[in-house]
Amino acid sequence: MRAVVFERYGEPAEVRDVADPVPSLDGVVVRVEATGLCRSDWHGWMGHDPDVVLPHVPGHELAGVLEAVGDRVARWRPGDRVTVPFVCACGSCGACAEGDQQVCERQTQPGFTHWGSFAQYVALEHADVNLVAVPEEMSFVTAAGLGCRFATAFRAVVAQGRVAPGQWVAVHGCGGVGLSAVMIAAASGARVVAVDISPDALDLARKFGAAECVDASTAGDVAEAVRELSGGGAHVSLDALGSPATCAASVGGLRRRGRHIQVGLLPSAAGDPVVPMSRVIALELELLGSHGMPAHAYAPMLELVRAGAVRPDLLVTSTIPLSEAPAALAAMGAAPGAGVTVVEPQR
Repeated sequence: MRAVVFERYGEPAEVRDVADPVPSLDGVVVRVEATGLCRSDWHGWMGHDPDVVLPHVPGHELAGVLEAVGDRVARWRPGDRVTVPFVCACGSCGACAEGDQQVCERQTQPGFTHWGSFAQYVALEHADVNLVAVPEEMSFVTAAGLGCRFATAFRAVVAQGRVAPGQWVAVHGCGGVGLSAVMIAAASGARVVAVDISPDALDLARKFGAAECVDASTAGDVAEAVRELSGGGAHVSLDALGSPATCAASVGGLRRRGRHIQVGLLPSAAGDPVVPMSRVIALELELLGSHGMPAHAYAPMLELVRAGAVRPDLLVTSTIPLSEAPAALAAMGAAPGAGVTVVEPQR
């Protein structure tokens, strides 16, 4: 098969022929029809993830068709249309037993713990626990984003953020996850303040429901700007980018008893964020992480998509063939970009 491979961190990847994967007894091989380009892929390429072993194939947001199925897989057959959370759970550890597959103790992640979906085929483990059926009416390009950016934003806003109609939600960083969060929060009846340095990203945030926007490149004190626009601070604030500055601004922009949700990865190379813990104590703030969403929790999100209440298809701003993926991956470091790019490996 053809796949994007890199052999050194931060150096150009290339498309080459590699061996086809084979399914494990409880796993499957998916023919990848679409796979999203995510900032997490860039972090892996840069060497920020200790699970990545070289040489490596990135990619973790995917949708496609089952090509081969392991002998112990009970629920799935070749030809099924599927997507998968970026956290593939074992199904048998303590966390999985409690329904918390997103923090599975023995999780695997395509594109990180093993070769990923920037390829014509990808192997996935524990299929009966992790696969999600893609409705016939949903395109693979739309479905590809459900496993990471959209499902991650959905759980961050709805489950971790516990957003309620009329509340203010601040979203720091309007890339794929951030724009998804804007759309989901607005659909939940919240008023959204979108924060980014890109005018294009802020334009998309307005399109997807943001009531107010803050240009972080000119605002000076971003947290103060959010507090002013929201009449005292956000009830829920997400750092959807992942940097010391966006994390601190997210916490600083909260009102009393507000909730900060850390979604964006914070690579060690950037240093630890300076979190104003005195403010956390005085205002009784909550600091929460959010790490994807388990397969069993997809139904409410898929129902909102089916009903047209949220439109993840509108987040996709470009599609590219596999041959263009190495350059697009490298470009994410200089400018995370507005909107979402999806790779179609079969093109």
